[in-house]
Amino acid sequence: MPGSIHLKTQIDVEVCALTKNTVRIGTLALLFSLIFLTSPVNSASVDDQPTVVKDTVQVTAFTFNVYKGNYDFWSWVPVIKYRVNGPIPSGGQLFVEFTLPTGPWVSFDCQTEETQAGRWWQVDCGGRDIPEAKSSTYTGPVNFAIKLRNELAGTNTTLFNGKMKVEKAHSNEAGPKAVNKWVYFVNHDWNLPIGYVFLTADDLKGWDYPNFQVAFWIRGDTYKWDPHVFYQGKEIGRITIDGELVGRAGCEAEVENNTTHYVEDALPQKAKWQRIICSFPSIKGAAKNIEPPSVIPGQVGNIYVLADNPGEYEFKVLQNNKLSRSMKFTVAPGGSFDNGIAKNSKLGRDRVIVPVQIIGDQDGVWDRNAWKDAFYGNPLVGFTPVP
Repeated sequence: MPGSIHLKTQIDVEVCALTKNTVRIGTLALLFSLIFLTSPVNSASVDDQPTVVKDTVQVTAFTFNVYKGNYDFWSWVPVIKYRVNGPIPSGGQLFVEFTLPTGPWVSFDCQTEETQAGRWWQVDCGGRDIPEAKSSTYTGPVNFAIKLRNELAGTNTTLFNGKMKVEKAHSNEAGPKAVNKWVYFVNHDWNLPIGYVFLTADDLKGWDYPNFQVAFWIRGDTYKWDPHVFYQGKEIGRITIDGELVGRAGCEAEVENNTTHYVEDALPQKAKWQRIICSFPSIKGAAKNIEPPSVIPGQVGNIYVLADNPGEYEFKVLQNNKLSRSMKFTVAPGGSFDNGIAKNSKLGRDRVIVPVQIIGDQDGVWDRNAWKDAFYGNPLVGFTPVP
């Protein structure tokens, strides 16, 4: 029917736009991490002083296939990515210091631009920009600090203190000369019990018709994803036309913490951690002055609005055809689902933190107590993990 085709096409176009938008987030972070991003931040993040958005801080290890001129020994230096909410004043310079148990190790500047309050600056620095001569073979706890100095004003301020756990695994090379060819990585098990639910502005209708998204962490490679949301035990956000599902939800990797070299095949999950973000085109946070699309012949279901349906919700996702994650959250009358954890923990942006139930064995063996060192030693306030 022409009407059916028109609505199906419209919904599929919205799905395509949302999918492209999700992919664009990861692409921008990778390709334009040093470019000033003009997206406004929420009012809770705007302050008189710059602040680091905690869940954007990602520290990884860059492995050099040489150590002090010996190519049979490998070493590493840090790589760090993070976002800073403005204001960053004129003359401000972001830099990072890393400290080993033996004392100060490496310090380096990060590309910085003046940034107004209400906007943010994305940073990606370290790695190859650090001379190989400064590399290390150390593994264990490492402290670091994100700082802002301003030589015009004569100030030097610490924005974020963190600590991480560095480990190593054999590379996939073989032979007697490969015995000391270690690939270094930062353990991110603390991320696994921490999930996020949040809204993003619609491309066309902005915050009057916000998109609903969910994010969570996994260990290992990304497999086939099939996300679902339930309200009072019934699945929501599913629309079919003549029996065909439209506005299909989907998931993509938002953050990938991978090693710089291949590790041995025997290492489970290959020392990889990823934050997966799932988008639901048929679920909206609110519909302010928005008329829902008319139901046409052959259509079952419609756009679901969270603000109109307060109560208990549950997100479930199938990974590689097996139940992998469950996250529960509550929507209050009016559409808010803030539980105070992110705000009290000064996350730095409008994402609601919720505990994640990890189901099955697809993540391998992981440290279930690591969440106590969440956000690199900046534990969450009011957070209780799901057993």
